[in-house]
Amino acid sequence: MNWEQIPLGPLQTNCYILSNENKSCLIVDPGEEGKKLVNHLQQRKLKPQAIILTHAHFDHIGAVDHLREHYKLPVYIHEKEANWLMDPVLNGSQFFMLGNSIKAKPAEHVFVKEDKMTIGDFTFEVFETPGHSPGSVSFYFEKEGVVVAGDALFQGSIGRTDLPGGNHNQLISSIHNKLLVLPEETLVLPGHGPTTTVVEEMDSNPFLNGF
Repeated sequence: MNWEQIPLGPLQTNCYILSNENKSCLIVDPGEEGKKLVNHLQQRKLKPQAIILTHAHFDHIGAVDHLREHYKLPVYIHEKEANWLMDPVLNGSQFFMLGNSIKAKPAEHVFVKEDKMTIGDFTFEVFETPGHSPGSVSFYFEKEGVVVAGDALFQGSIGRTDLPGGNHNQLISSIHNKLLVLPEETLVLPGHGPTTTVVEEMDSNPFLNGF
């Protein structure tokens, strides 16, 4: 599996394009700039199979409908945030976007529990990693040694927990019990900033080590 990190929008939210040798791909967290993403996919001759969302904050969902309608894609999100897609208050855009509220149509599928999933050519595990938001999830591709962590874990930092539904203790628990237990060499693809690894965060993340 190949992956590309594409920072989008004013918050430079990382969208990930996960693809294989057949040119099939999954789109993770298309936060904004839908036309840019479509052009990129067309240039690469990639064939999207689904949009999967780590959570439903506005900066992760802004281009969902543009891509969904262009490619006729299903969207997946955790059930605890399914209604956030349609609600600018819940997804935060009403407060942070200065009147430019973001809404998306309802998701075609919801994650209701941790599970192993296959979408098209891709098989991965869904981990519930709440704390940044109630329905935050991470996607673990065991064979490839990659976890897409959304806004749970960053290089040298963790997701903010002062937004509605955030819980600091819950986030720390999610990171320790779901992410840091993965093989140390696992590559962590975060929602913002550069990539990292499990071992790097175990050794040096000040939010996880009491520094």
